[in-house]
Amino acid sequence: MRVAMRVAYDGTNYCGWQIQPNGLTIEEVLNTTLSELLGEKIVVSGASRTDTGVHSLGNIAVFDTNHRMPADKIAYALNQRLPEDISIQESWEAPEGWHPRFVKSRKTYEYRILNRRMPLPTERLYTYHYHYPLDVDKMNAAIQDLVGEHDFTSFASVKSQVNSFTRTIYEASVTRDGDIIVIRVTGNGFLYNMVRIIAGTLIEIGNDRRPVTSIREALEAKNRSAAGPTAPAEGLTMISWTAEENLLTH
Repeated sequence: MRVAMRVAYDGTNYCGWQIQPNGLTIEEVLNTTLSELLGEKIVVSGASRTDTGVHSLGNIAVFDTNHRMPADKIAYALNQRLPEDISIQESWEAPEGWHPRFVKSRKTYEYRILNRRMPLPTERLYTYHYHYPLDVDKMNAAIQDLVGEHDFTSFASVKSQVNSFTRTIYEASVTRDGDIIVIRVTGNGFLYNMVRIIAGTLIEIGNDRRPVTSIREALEAKNRSAAGPTAPAEGLTMISWTAEENLLTH
């Protein structure tokens, strides 16, 4: 049986999603806990390999099991064993061989900035504190140049190992609610550090260190040096993953 799960987590204490030798990861915790719960070796695979310190409200993971526990009950049983900073929002039986990385989908990310003179302790884990004033109107105008299909080489880490840097952005916006600025981007896929580089570029536009045309110019340049710095991880949250095709039925 193939089981799919929607996983929420606070990434503060983890070295990202994917298993690695230098620290604890979300994938490792899920593998260990599921293996103990189901009494067999379980290996999960995720829709998005979020980086160290990045959070998620809805990453999708899949795994195969021979256990007879109903798929929709696994979420409840697993949550009894997981640490408080990881929670399964739902689980369901998926078609054999189904994988979230190999179907047409939309992912939404948000990058949150605490834009005020002094930091707030209660926001320290989930926002990037930036104390200089930011012009949200300029940032929102600039981000619109991301919408559509583009080569995002300028907005990918030099460590990116992909066959194509082309991605499609469906929606993009920058809004302010009090001291919180939210950069929200929805697309069919994202490159390594892509949203954080977008955020770093927009911050420099918002504080007038770059012109509003910088996003468009960086896209045309197809060179990492044409975009801004990579913003810190703590401001980034994967909000949702949604299948475009009617394959996610539960």
